[in-house]
Amino acid sequence: MEKKCTAIVLAAGQGKRMGSQIPKQFLLLRGFPVLYYSLKCFQDCEWIQDIILVTNEESVEYVKEQIVDRYFLTKTRRIVTGGEERYDSVYAGLMECVGTDYVFVHDGARPLITGEILERVFDGVKEYGACIAGMPSKDTIKISDEGGCVLSTPPRDRVWNVQTPQAFSYSVLKNAHDSIREKGMKGITDDAMIVEQETECWVKLVQGSYENLKITTPEDLKIAEAILSERDLQKI
Repeated sequence: MEKKCTAIVLAAGQGKRMGSQIPKQFLLLRGFPVLYYSLKCFQDCEWIQDIILVTNEESVEYVKEQIVDRYFLTKTRRIVTGGEERYDSVYAGLMECVGTDYVFVHDGARPLITGEILERVFDGVKEYGACIAGMPSKDTIKISDEGGCVLSTPPRDRVWNVQTPQAFSYSVLKNAHDSIREKGMKGITDDAMIVEQETECWVKLVQGSYENLKITTPEDLKIAEAILSERDLQKI
């Protein structure tokens, strides 16, 4: 039986480090909103059945009219309002899932996601029940104490920079979120942390891409433009 896959795309951030009045997910990247690219990637993926888009309350109408409807992103069937914390926004998306077997959580500010990354994450989640994209760190990482002094240096070949999408069996992620909400934990930066802490499920790391960057600063936008231009040249 075919498994139902739902993507939850998060687009509720403010993007304060961009130094712009416009949220980073709505900034133009080569003529399209940053958010468009990740939605389009999920739209084009044949085994993603539907997309739940989570955004700010004041952005719901704009997103529907200027992105979803304008670019015919027909798999984006629900647009819901996010919460105070990131995990609140993910939970709002989880509550909208209907009959979902696997859920993919993705940051709308990561426009350079590809179908190849989705395939690797999908293979991982089918085998392990929890799978996240990432890349081995290029830099040496230091662990510090509260005063900024070095405590330790983990082996670089064991350190990964984590990305999205992150994919989970729906029941695994939903149960983990239910559990964490009873504890009211703060400082959660990704869903893998919740699954790691609240379940016995191992989270599998698979290769994302060094190009799969998150738009956080104006410099990131310039890099993304260059990468997209290079991809266009490779198609010629």
